[in-house]
Amino acid sequence: MSLSMTSSVSLQVRDLHFSYPDQPALADGWSASIGEGVTLLYGDTGSGKSTLLRVLAGMQQASAGQLHAAGVALDAEPEAYRRQVFFCEPASEAFDQLSVRACTDLLGAGDAGFDPAEWQRLVEAFSLAPHLEKQMFMLSTGSRRKVGLAAALASGRPVVLLDDPVGALDARSIHGLWRAIERRIAQPGRAVVVASSERITEVPLAACIELPLG
Repeated sequence: MSLSMTSSVSLQVRDLHFSYPDQPALADGWSASIGEGVTLLYGDTGSGKSTLLRVLAGMQQASAGQLHAAGVALDAEPEAYRRQVFFCEPASEAFDQLSVRACTDLLGAGDAGFDPAEWQRLVEAFSLAPHLEKQMFMLSTGSRRKVGLAAALASGRPVVLLDDPVGALDARSIHGLWRAIERRIAQPGRAVVVASSERITEVPLAACIELPLG
């Protein structure tokens, strides 16, 4: 694991332990300070990147360790912690019966800093405008992912976790994705963690975390 430190810490990980039964530990005493800018979570397919994102999002419980997002501790204030972190699982079926607009409203619930202008910019970049009133189950895999990405990158939450964000996207949308990430990290106090099995060259990296951890 390699990690370069940044000046402003958005996500603090202390002595994190996580493993599935009868499996090697995904994280074994892992500590890190993730700051502003883009952090690459790098590992082969099946190495546990998606699981680690769920743990960092407070959606899956680690066996030990502490997580703080924007200074809020997960164990002490779980709901407040989750309001500091945006994560939408790309393959989730939880929003299937909702329209794209309703799904976006739900994903942005409680997000006082949600930026409607940035969301609209991403709707255009991702060619989502014709689909806004459609139910999510009617969309292609790529379009479903775009809905989550648009909500994530318009979010006012200080930490955004993206799981293989370029997966199933067309070239135009991939270009729009990286430009949106650039706009986001230009704002102070914004951290983006990108989980990928490919190295990232499209935007400058603040740090790289390589699996396995510990």
